[in-house]
Amino acid sequence: LSGGQTEPTSGATPSSSPAELSRDSASCTGELTRTWLQFAKTFVIIFPIYVLGYFEFSFSWLLIALTIFFFWKRNTRCKNTRLNRALSIFEQEDTVKQELEATELPSWVHYPDVERVEWLNKTVKQMWPYVCQFVEKLFKETIEPAIKEANAHLSTFSFTKIDLGDQPLRINGVKVYSENVDRRQIIMDLQISYVGNTEIDVDVKRYYCRAGIKSIQLHGVLRVILEPLLGNMPLVGALSLFFLKKPLLDINWTGLTNILDIPGLNGFSDHMIQDIISTYMVLPNRITVPLIGEVELAQLRFPMPKGVLRIHFLEAQNLEIKDTYLGGLIKGKSDPYGMLLVCNQLFRSKTIKECLHPKWNEVYEALIYEHSGQHLEIELFDEDPDKDDFLGSLMIDLTELHKEQKVDEWFDLEEVTTGKLHLRLEWLSLYPSAEKLNQVLWSIRANDNLSSTLLVVYLDSASNLPVRTVSCFAPDFQVRYKTSDPLWEEAFHFLIKNPHTQELEIEVKDSKHKCSLGCMRVALGSLLKEADMTLNQQFPLQNSGPNSTLKLKMALRVLCLEKEVTSSQPSSVRVRRTSQNNTCMSPQPQTATSTSNSKVIQPSHNPSCTLAPDTPQEKRGLDGSPVRIAEAGRSVSSLEISSLHKNQFHRDSMSSLASDISLPSATLELQQRLQKLQNGSGLSKYPLGEVQLTIRHSSQRNKLIVVVHACRNLIALTKDGLDPYIRLYLLPDKSRSGRRKTSTLKKTLNPTYDQFFEFSVSIVELHRRTLDVAVKNGGRLLSKHKVLLGKAVVDLAGEDISKGWTRWCDSHSFVQSLF
Repeated sequence: LSGGQTEPTSGATPSSSPAELSRDSASCTGELTRTWLQFAKTFVIIFPIYVLGYFEFSFSWLLIALTIFFFWKRNTRCKNTRLNRALSIFEQEDTVKQELEATELPSWVHYPDVERVEWLNKTVKQMWPYVCQFVEKLFKETIEPAIKEANAHLSTFSFTKIDLGDQPLRINGVKVYSENVDRRQIIMDLQISYVGNTEIDVDVKRYYCRAGIKSIQLHGVLRVILEPLLGNMPLVGALSLFFLKKPLLDINWTGLTNILDIPGLNGFSDHMIQDIISTYMVLPNRITVPLIGEVELAQLRFPMPKGVLRIHFLEAQNLEIKDTYLGGLIKGKSDPYGMLLVCNQLFRSKTIKECLHPKWNEVYEALIYEHSGQHLEIELFDEDPDKDDFLGSLMIDLTELHKEQKVDEWFDLEEVTTGKLHLRLEWLSLYPSAEKLNQVLWSIRANDNLSSTLLVVYLDSASNLPVRTVSCFAPDFQVRYKTSDPLWEEAFHFLIKNPHTQELEIEVKDSKHKCSLGCMRVALGSLLKEADMTLNQQFPLQNSGPNSTLKLKMALRVLCLEKEVTSSQPSSVRVRRTSQNNTCMSPQPQTATSTSNSKVIQPSHNPSCTLAPDTPQEKRGLDGSPVRIAEAGRSVSSLEISSLHKNQFHRDSMSSLASDISLPSATLELQQRLQKLQNGSGLSKYPLGEVQLTIRHSSQRNKLIVVVHACRNLIALTKDGLDPYIRLYLLPDKSRSGRRKTSTLKKTLNPTYDQFFEFSVSIVELHRRTLDVAVKNGGRLLSKHKVLLGKAVVDLAGEDISKGWTRWCDSHSFVQSLF
């Protein structure tokens, strides 16, 4: 280029043809047309807003328009949904059935331990008219007078119509827990569903105000606990009811309350009512019905938590890229953050800007009241100004965590194609003794965010207070009106860093005048000297009346692991670590002192034991003593085979394998080894090499986990060695989607892979499957050295797969299916 002019040269591309010029012109015209169309759409949207402002229309017109648009949109959507569903069922009935969501089917269809209780639904249907009569009397005789007395403006309040409709409450399934429960209690989960044509109308005649509810939908899991079981009638001491999570609620309003259906308010109103339900019936709150007088209500209504779950939210790797520019031509990164939900306790991590391998290193502590049927739910999002993008999710059963006590592993994110999350989870039990307190304080000294104890405060009542409306300065505390002897009966929980230096301060306040009625302080160190670290007495209030007291029950519990997790206890939860080169994830034995930076134990290249074919699956050390798999890490074993297996090799297959080797010395060595195998004499130690595998089944995730560690003592096909890789099938599935393959390592006879694979299979089906392992030589395209080096079929029925094992498979089992 010179002076902006292009000099023609010999051999240059000829000038564009007229056809190409016409295509370029059409392309420019199309681009211009699309630009004008976009401008026109934007103008159509913005111009009405400008007109409304120019003519100074009232804001109420906008509300009316939104209300009309909302009702029109809802009716149109409902009609279209019904029409499309009818057409789909008519045209493709089978396809529609397969695409039905799991939530549209009762739980007993999917889970065998949930029973169908149609007899109970028939009983409820028979009793429903009498339930409606009871509810009507409750509203008329109890709730209505209470509302009238609450405020003078509501003195004319009344219920004009109370009708629960003719559609009774349904119980879609019942699950009764028989494992990991106290022998003196019965725990049931009821899948309840109520879709009723309820009509409840209220009227405030003083203000000519009418409102009501037209229909209610309620769906949730209601837990029923019968405890304690007694030897005398009525056999059960009390009945406790509560929801495990906030139930799904949908209310159709009428009258003045119909304004709550306006966009922006409809979700707010439902959430507000859900919060009201949560304060009474969502764990840890519950409704307790005593059946005998000797039951201690305080213990039943507000039981001690089962434990504390400490969540170390550490890091993630290989997250998806969500931020793109110029229509996806330029790929950016993501701004990930995490949302953690456990037992209605929600935690949000900080946001890491522009990173696909974020490191949060945050710690959360959650109180666990019931671990059966509960899960730790984690979702990762990419933070954006408009709507956050989904990066993956994870759900972990708390029952498994309770058994393991401590888990440190990498989890594959669900519902995405890539991404891993590193968590360290600790289940801390509550100990009523101060013996382990110093040990716990020493273990958490480096982290100020960790707690050593849990303080449970049961605030019973106060007496002889000044005659004013009183409340207590505590989170979410209830106000007691027009009384000097309030009765609260509420429990509070506080996570304590160091009880030696902290104290509890309680202040009673007047809700109306915002003034203090008295206060008290209790040093938490004094609880350490009490029996079971529990104190139940009346405390005098300072700066209050001469006889003003506050009745409290306080209990301090030390947070520590119930059992020390050692290497002799193999974890049933999948545990993985990042290798030094960050190219693989490999399982590690879980130890009590393991950290996120622990190194991977490299496989030994010397066999440590030899087992007979009928020997139990147990490793033995050099001194002959038994060694557990978790203690040995990636221990090495060599398995001998019976003489029956020695004679099952195919001569033709071995000959063809030997003929593919171009290295004369390697050919001679291979032929000698194969000849020894065929004759059954002079069996060498490693005829064709070994491969090291770790195999374990995760019942929690219904996946078979296979880690391919390494191979050794392979025989070279050429003077440059081998380019080996390993292929896996879970037979009888030999489809392309069922194939797993490691990377190919160049020019090595002792490759190290440390690569992780998963197969989706249940533990019941696993006993009918076998794992096909084949070692192949990669080579170049169309190379004659792309041959099968060896093959083994691993039987998955005779092993304790749930615990897992790590083993070197020697050449005998390695080539028994050689072809």
